[in-house]
Amino acid sequence: MNAVGIDVSKGKSTVTVMQPFGVVIASPFEVEHTEKELEGLAKFLKSLVGETKVLMEYTGHYYEPIARYLHESGIFVSVVNAILAHDYTGNSVRRAKTDKKDAAKLANMAIDRWLDLKEYIPEDEIRQTLKICNRQYNQYNKLKTMLKNNLIALIDQTFPNANKLFSSPARKSDGHEKWVDFVLKFWHCECVCGISEKQFKDKYARWCKRNGYHYSDYKAEDIYIEACGNIGLLPMCESTKVLITQAIIQLQTIEEALAALKHEMNELSASLPEYNTVMSFYGVGEVLGAQLIAEIGDVSRFESKKSLIAFAGIDAPPYQSGTVNVQSRSISKRGSASLRKTLFQIMSVILQKSPYDDPVFTYLDKKRSEGKPYKVYMIAAANKFLRIYYARVKECLVNT
Repeated sequence: MNAVGIDVSKGKSTVTVMQPFGVVIASPFEVEHTEKELEGLAKFLKSLVGETKVLMEYTGHYYEPIARYLHESGIFVSVVNAILAHDYTGNSVRRAKTDKKDAAKLANMAIDRWLDLKEYIPEDEIRQTLKICNRQYNQYNKLKTMLKNNLIALIDQTFPNANKLFSSPARKSDGHEKWVDFVLKFWHCECVCGISEKQFKDKYARWCKRNGYHYSDYKAEDIYIEACGNIGLLPMCESTKVLITQAIIQLQTIEEALAALKHEMNELSASLPEYNTVMSFYGVGEVLGAQLIAEIGDVSRFESKKSLIAFAGIDAPPYQSGTVNVQSRSISKRGSASLRKTLFQIMSVILQKSPYDDPVFTYLDKKRSEGKPYKVYMIAAANKFLRIYYARVKECLVNT
């Protein structure tokens, strides 16, 4: 048996080959993530006598080129969680860390857990792309929040409460919000109260028609009254206009990117067999449904529903030693943070809408009536949701 430990880093990997009882077949050497060098590595591993297994750890997306190439070359590859690799110490108590030592540690780990290693199966392109889109969507959403707060802070000094003038949801086509488009045109309260009410109504009506928004004479009157009752701290000058305009342009650029990503994520998830099943869950819409599918991936890769719950990091591992047996335990949080966030958003929708015929809400309401704290019954409901998700989606994939 040949245990191959590969310590992956950006653009290159350190490889070592060992056999039981500390026999070193190949001392640590570096391999660039190029087709030529990966081809040479694959040929070398195939030339080894006996069964060969490769072990590496998850390192963002850096491990994927070498793991996929070796897998497609017919070599057994196993990828383990970085926490497992970090916690494995072998027979040494030293804490030395180099790429060579990490590669040797992975090789020893492969020998010790030879029979338990699970073969790496690459994700299909649709699921991989969907997951990347979701991660980008989350990043842009954080940026959108920051830019929106910045714009509101500026607007409070030129047109206070302008962000509360409209309650219209964001437009699906481009993600634009009506109040943001309005402020781009009427960036200072004097842009409204500096003219007569009739002139403003005509100007506002033309703006609504040009931008595809509904015009209301009653709303125009409210805006005019609001503007006349405000005082702008910043002067109505070109410098102030530049500040407001640039802040809006940045925000709208992010909103358009989010709208495009949202559409792409829905298209990708709709092409997967479990899409209709996932969308049938209460509290799951186009965005949350796509995010749920993106973060969980192919549910058949989990051995059981407990594995899926552990992957989400919402399980509470037992803690017992001697006479100590802790009953009140925290969740592990050792899974996907993005999945936990998506689950919490879905539970928030279910809690807000309170659908009494939904099994997840029934379970949530039961825990709440027992006097459980907010976080406890929300996590319990998320746990219940994942159990149902696992059963329904796996049945769907089997029947497909």
